[in-house]
Amino acid sequence: MATTTATPTTQSRTNTLKLFRANLQTFALVGALLVIWLFFTLATKNGVYLQAQNFSNLFRQMTITALMSVGMVLVIVTGNIDLSVGKLAGFISVVVAVFQARYWTRETAIPASEVHNPVFFILGLIAVLIILAVASRWYRQQEAKGSKPSQYGFPVVVVGIIAVTLLALWFVITPLVADLTGRVLTALVLEGSEALTTTISVIFALLLGVFVGIIQGFIIAYWRVPAFIVTLGGLWVFSGLITLVTEGKTIPANQPLFSGISQDYVPPTLGWMIAGAVVVVLVYSTFTGRQKKVRYGFELPPIAFDLVKTGVMALVVLGYVYIVNQYNGIPNPVLLLAIVAVVVGYMATNTRFGRYAYAIGGNREAARLSGVNIRRNVFFIFVLMGFLCGVAGTALASYVGYGTIAAGQGYELDVIAACILGGTSTLGGEGTIFGAMIGALIMASLTNGLQMLNVQPGYVYMLKGAVLVAAVLLDVQLKKNR
Repeated sequence: MATTTATPTTQSRTNTLKLFRANLQTFALVGALLVIWLFFTLATKNGVYLQAQNFSNLFRQMTITALMSVGMVLVIVTGNIDLSVGKLAGFISVVVAVFQARYWTRETAIPASEVHNPVFFILGLIAVLIILAVASRWYRQQEAKGSKPSQYGFPVVVVGIIAVTLLALWFVITPLVADLTGRVLTALVLEGSEALTTTISVIFALLLGVFVGIIQGFIIAYWRVPAFIVTLGGLWVFSGLITLVTEGKTIPANQPLFSGISQDYVPPTLGWMIAGAVVVVLVYSTFTGRQKKVRYGFELPPIAFDLVKTGVMALVVLGYVYIVNQYNGIPNPVLLLAIVAVVVGYMATNTRFGRYAYAIGGNREAARLSGVNIRRNVFFIFVLMGFLCGVAGTALASYVGYGTIAAGQGYELDVIAACILGGTSTLGGEGTIFGAMIGALIMASLTNGLQMLNVQPGYVYMLKGAVLVAAVLLDVQLKKNR
């Protein structure tokens, strides 16, 4: 009986076909994006849609949503959700605007009537972080000893301690912190240290985001309250805080250096240098990645596939820099987004933190039996989400130049939609940072193009909803055919 063996050519074709099917969703996303760009380029007068100025603005407009989508991918991958991200980013932007406009300026003064302003109350909330950290450590120690604290007694004690602390903060500590902060910063700003006040604004925004992430993450991970409920409550809380802080007014956040965070550009020469460095890293990572696969016995894809993929990515980077340099260069927030996406993307795919997140979402019980500390990983994912909301809130305040009562309105829906559109499974265990970036870009491209065509806002929302549902249906069909 004759036996058949696959020739090298046939084997290569089979491997290439497998790789194509495995990356079909990515190809579909990129193809959809190119179709959208082509349509709006033809639909707008003189193809202004893809001209340098609008192309630069398009990427700048997507950064706020995309920054939060980076963290939301990991949140959804673990089987959770965060509905508070939009209002949290908006609240942080409002707080930063208040400091920029009212306190960290040359005219800084703190009247007695302003001592209990909610902004200063937030400063004192950092002390609550210490209480939660100590309580969490004590709780874990008790569990390790086998003497689990009372199901209700522990939360009641902690909540009682927090309540007493908040009262002390409001009536005693907050006025002292407010007065001291105002006096010190007044003296510094009077010496012209705008760089210092901008730095403090950014650091405070990031700390505030981390603090909220710790609070929500602790409740979700250790008290086991569903993330949907906790973050829905957070959405309402931050909506109320925005109203209290702004008092229904628009607050300027337009100190020149702070505004430059989201409104300035990378010089064209430096942009080309960055693009060249990215291309070198892409080529280097391609070959080192193949070497690692050989070392650990993994099947190698055809070299041509890797070279084409690397070449396309390099051309995309160089093409983007070329186009935006025709205007003013790479927008600062786009560079910030790229750095955040690369760092978190590396964490998601190359560290235990990221691999555990996918393991938890893929099979929670199997992950637990394998020794994965589910509570700790979920907790730190929400801390990361809070940190990224701090980054997004800072960028939002700098980009808009104001803190308004509508800050962050509806952003959480765009963030979740970008993740789902980019292939993140609502059931958990599946999703990529790259896919979320493409999803955010698709949503921004649709919004930008429809606005340029003067389409009514109602139709914009309807079309975005239809695109999202269509994308999920396509994803379901692709998974069935694998």
